[in-house]
Amino acid sequence: MAKEIENLWREVRELSLGTEIDRLDSPPSPLHFLRDYVSQSKPCVISNAIAHWPALKLWSDPAYLAGALSNDFVSLHLTPNGCADAVTQVDENGSTGDLCFASAHVEKLPFPEALNAVRSSSKGEKVGYLQQQNDCFRTEYSAVASDCDGDIAWAAEALGCSPEAVNLWIGTDLSVTSFHKDHYENLYAVVSGEKHFLLLPPTDVHRLYVQPYPAANYSYHRDTESFKLELEQPMKHVPWCSVDPYPSTEREASERLKYPLFFDGPKPFHCTVKAGEILYLPSMWFHHVSQTPGDGGYTIAVNYWYDMQFDVKYAYFNFLQSVSSSLNPILSLREDEDSESGDSEV
Repeated sequence: MAKEIENLWREVRELSLGTEIDRLDSPPSPLHFLRDYVSQSKPCVISNAIAHWPALKLWSDPAYLAGALSNDFVSLHLTPNGCADAVTQVDENGSTGDLCFASAHVEKLPFPEALNAVRSSSKGEKVGYLQQQNDCFRTEYSAVASDCDGDIAWAAEALGCSPEAVNLWIGTDLSVTSFHKDHYENLYAVVSGEKHFLLLPPTDVHRLYVQPYPAANYSYHRDTESFKLELEQPMKHVPWCSVDPYPSTEREASERLKYPLFFDGPKPFHCTVKAGEILYLPSMWFHHVSQTPGDGGYTIAVNYWYDMQFDVKYAYFNFLQSVSSSLNPILSLREDEDSESGDSEV
């Protein structure tokens, strides 16, 4: 079975995906988008789709945002290392080797204070990221919602629905999002700075060594300016991707030995999405995200989540995941285990 699965990785690239992410110079028609990208579960980057947004000119100025949102409280996510919703050592000293799925400390702050925390982030001390999800752009950031479109019109027409959620993301290069997938069709618009995506199609699920990790949460103590990582009680487990595509020099050899299907298989697709561009990220695609700040000292993006169709492609994915135990016993998690905690999306 392992050989057949490896052939699948190759054939998907040869028959459909190619070797690079498609780039479109202008927004596609709804029919073009539906026929060539949505129906084929194929990502693309679209230029000149949001040039009319006031946000492109206004949001690089932190003074504008701080003024427009001066009376609004927003959710600030804090970690010691910029890696929230990621597999992390339970023991902060790394002595035991036990791993968990760590979520950020979250607190509500006035936007100007929260933005300052993001811009003053320091790895190893405190890294702030504004990334609440759950339709935060239309709730916490409604004061600046008119600076962007309420949806992506050609995508909404192609998908036959309005966005289920619209989210805002503000962070620095210290914030990194680990490999994961979402059950949404994702239109991801970069407003300031750049976002760097590593992408793998759903057919490559085996290569990310998804397994259950005990859930844990960071808590931040302002009096000592320190973090504590604690396992949730009662204990629950979160299925999550094990692979770090950029291990440190000290860890690279051991990571390659642990995860050969990833490091020895086809390279992930890589694309950089610049300010003014949109990435179409099909549902169920695995993605790892890093970022480069723009002129304001941060990266800003707005993404639109449209409901996916739970159709035959979803059934194929579940079947493929169920047979992956032939490659590695820890890869036999069924998709319905995600319902224990839900995916964490970006």
